[in-house]
Amino acid sequence: MRLITKETDYAIRAMMQLARQPGTFVSSAEMAATEKIPLQFLRRILQRLLKAGLITSREGVAGGVSLRERPERIQMLDIMKVFQGQVELSECMFRRQICANRGTCVLRKRIQSIEKKLTDEFAGISIADLLRDAAGNTELQGQQGQAYTPVRPKRVGSQRHSRAKKRGAR
Repeated sequence: MRLITKETDYAIRAMMQLARQPGTFVSSAEMAATEKIPLQFLRRILQRLLKAGLITSREGVAGGVSLRERPERIQMLDIMKVFQGQVELSECMFRRQICANRGTCVLRKRIQSIEKKLTDEFAGISIADLLRDAAGNTELQGQQGQAYTPVRPKRVGSQRHSRAKKRGAR
């Protein structure tokens, strides 16, 4: 049984990277390289996150994607729902038809109880919580309380300047 799919795992890692760079737009290529996620797979994931309203995007030289909300407000459950739907351990299906015992099944009632507990647990985990866990509670302790500005990008040098710099390095 797999509770977290590869898509959900990659989406969470992408969201964590965006949260580490508040106020900036991160390119999918940069994110794919940093997180070691295949670029085309990551682009599909980012499209779904964009459609779900969890991230925002901007085109152009300094474009990319950025978090739409503060990391404290984005729950792991929100991301899971985008890629996996509701937390379900059993579909109560047999050959694509609803099980005839669904209404009286004792096992189903227990499974629903477990699903509720899992849902509550995932709803209680934010991107900020995961960052604190990853950083050993040191990196974000000083950042709490600071305003999070996901739509104010930091300007990066122009593309023309970057090309000239690369040519000079040859």
